[in-house]
Amino acid sequence: MEFTDQLNRKISLSATPNRIVSLVPSQTELLVDLGLRDKLVGITKFCVHPSGLRDEKLIVGGTKTVNFKKIKSLHPDIIICNKEENTLEIVRELENIAPVWISDIVSVEDSLVAIQQLGELFNVGGKASEIILNINIEKAKHDEFIQGFTSRKVLYLIWKKPYMAAGRDTFINSLLQLNNFENVCDLEEGRYPEVDASHFEKADLILLSSEPYPFNFTDVEAFQNKYSANVKLIDGEFFSWYGSRLIEAFSYFKILH
Repeated sequence: MEFTDQLNRKISLSATPNRIVSLVPSQTELLVDLGLRDKLVGITKFCVHPSGLRDEKLIVGGTKTVNFKKIKSLHPDIIICNKEENTLEIVRELENIAPVWISDIVSVEDSLVAIQQLGELFNVGGKASEIILNINIEKAKHDEFIQGFTSRKVLYLIWKKPYMAAGRDTFINSLLQLNNFENVCDLEEGRYPEVDASHFEKADLILLSSEPYPFNFTDVEAFQNKYSANVKLIDGEFFSWYGSRLIEAFSYFKILH
């Protein structure tokens, strides 16, 4: 059997994979929602959803640093990666262990394609179609809801020391656009540019993400005292986790607005 990942790489398999290593937290959650929890044998320390999964599976490292010996010991049939979250060097090493399927996601549409492809890869197309349908239903409701809101200039912070923000060609940016937010970093070079006072001053709304840097209410107060923009602490998973989490994300966006 031959499959294609989102980098148009050909993946050849002799049978439907039964032993999966996932190195992408949001895709780990998706695999569970596709009914593949029992087939997951290895995950990262950041695969926090669903609750309790890390107690069941072998932790093989993070997304940028993995333990190849642990992964090899699991005898995986396939390893699930992502172009942004896992490095090319890691992927090349993993290919010596098992076939590697890679996602490349910067939009909701890309996410739906990934869900469909994984459904085909693991022979759970029916469940994948159900998840896609539910995402599309929630997105349609959101699209109608958001028409009542005027555009606002937004700065979405992901890191501190130095301050870094989500920029163009990112999944976060595509979700900001869906929320009728104008990203003040959309024209900056780089996908996650460093920002300074000029960026803060342009924004009507500053969003402080809970990940990868865990901003807190002390940060909210500090920014609110310094800049005229409204400042909100947000759940970064709803803006950066692609896959089945999108079903819940649109309800979260409504609360945010």
